[in-house]
Amino acid sequence: MKIEQLHQLFLQSKGITTDTRSVKTNQLFFALKGDNFNGNTFAWQAIKKSAGYAIIDEVKYAQNDRYIVVGNVLETLQQLARFHRKYLNIPILAITGSNGKTTTKELIHAVLRKKFDTAATTGNLNNHIGVPLTLLSMKRTTDFGIVEMGANHAGEIKHLCEIALPNYGYITNFGKAHLEGFGSIEGVIKAKSEMYDHIKAHKGVIFLNADDPVQVAQSSYEHSFTFGTGKNVDVKAEYLYDSQTAQVSIDNHLYKSTLTGSYNSVNIAAAICIGKYFKVNENSISQAIGSYIPTNNRSQIIKVGGLTLLMDAYNANPTSMKAALESFSKNPAKDKIVILGDMFELGSASAEEHQQIVLTLEKMDLAKIYLVGSNFFKTHSHKSNIETYETFTDLSEALKHQKPTQGYILIKGSRGMALERVLDVLREKN
Repeated sequence: MKIEQLHQLFLQSKGITTDTRSVKTNQLFFALKGDNFNGNTFAWQAIKKSAGYAIIDEVKYAQNDRYIVVGNVLETLQQLARFHRKYLNIPILAITGSNGKTTTKELIHAVLRKKFDTAATTGNLNNHIGVPLTLLSMKRTTDFGIVEMGANHAGEIKHLCEIALPNYGYITNFGKAHLEGFGSIEGVIKAKSEMYDHIKAHKGVIFLNADDPVQVAQSSYEHSFTFGTGKNVDVKAEYLYDSQTAQVSIDNHLYKSTLTGSYNSVNIAAAICIGKYFKVNENSISQAIGSYIPTNNRSQIIKVGGLTLLMDAYNANPTSMKAALESFSKNPAKDKIVILGDMFELGSASAEEHQQIVLTLEKMDLAKIYLVGSNFFKTHSHKSNIETYETFTDLSEALKHQKPTQGYILIKGSRGMALERVLDVLREKN
C-alpha cells in the first residue's frame, strides 16, 4: 500500500495506537517491534478490540484484509508522519537541547496556544517513535505544531528533522548529557546542532539565547531571533529570582512564574521571545507564564509538613545537576538539605563527573547531603555532612531514622533512580 493510500485510511480513522491495551474503535494499530516484544504477534488482539486496521511487517500474521503488510512498520509510521506533516502544511517549531527542553516546550506551548490552535509533544515522547506520534496527533484544525526532539547519539536529530520538517528551531543548551552515546561535549554540540543545519538548509528561523557563546558560535545565521541580557538582541531580558521562583523582566514588564530554580529564567525568556515573535500580546504571555504549573517531578515545589521540597527528579546530568545546586545554594533559607541520585549514560566519564559533583557540594553551605546510587557510593569526601548510600533502600532506612522535619530539600537524580520515592519516606509517620 502506498503512503498516500495509508494516509487516507488514517484521515478516516480515530488515530494511531501502538498498544493493544488502549485500542479504540477504528484506530490504526502499528505493530512495532522492540528488544523484548514483537507487535505483529499482538495484531489480532487489536483487530479483536475493533481497531480499523493493523499495520504489520510479517505476512504470516495477516488473517484478512484488515491487516496491512508493509516492509517495516516503524519506517512506515515515520513516512506516514512526514506525509501528514506536509499535508497539514503548518508551521512547526522543533526544540532540542541537553537540559530543560520539556519545561521549555511546555512554556512555549502555554504561550502560543493563547493565539493558535496548538499541538505539542505529550510528556517526553521525543524519540524516533514519539516524534511521528506527535505529528500524527495534529489535526486539520491545528494552526501550529511544537515538536520536542531528544537524542542520545549522532544523526538522531537530523533524522527527526527529516520527519518533522520544522520551519523554526530552538536549542535550550549544550550540556554533559548522554556522553556515553555522544562521546564528549563536542559530540553533544555537533549532534544537537543538526537542528541548526536543517533550519539553515530550509531557510527557516532560529530562536537563539544570545548569552550562550557556544550557541552563538554554532548558529551564525542571518534568520535568527535572539533574546538575552546583552546589547543588540531582539528581546532584552533581565533575570530575577526571589527565594523560590524564577522571574523575568522585559521592557519593564515582570513575568512571574511558579517555577523553582534560577536556571528556569532562561526557559521562561525563551518562551516570551517566541511568543513575541509570533505576536502574542503581552498580557496573554504573562498569563501563560504565570499559570503554568510544572508536573511529573520537574521543578516542582511540594510541601510536606514543615519541609519545602524542590522536586527535580525527572532527569539529571552533570550540567543540570550543577545548575540546580548553584541555584539552590543561593536560597536564603536555613537548614538546606540535598538528596542526589546517580547520573546515568555518562560512559567512561561517570566516575569523574560524580566526583566533581561532590567537590561542588563541599564548597556549599548545606546542612545535610545525601548521595545515593552505585556511582555516588564510590565517591569520596572529607566533609562530615555528606553521606553516601549504594541503594535507595539504604537511603530510605537512613531517612527513617533521622527524618528531617524542617527546612528546604532539593531532590534530583536521573529518571532511573526514581527519587520521587523520597516523598513516601518523608510522609511516613514514625
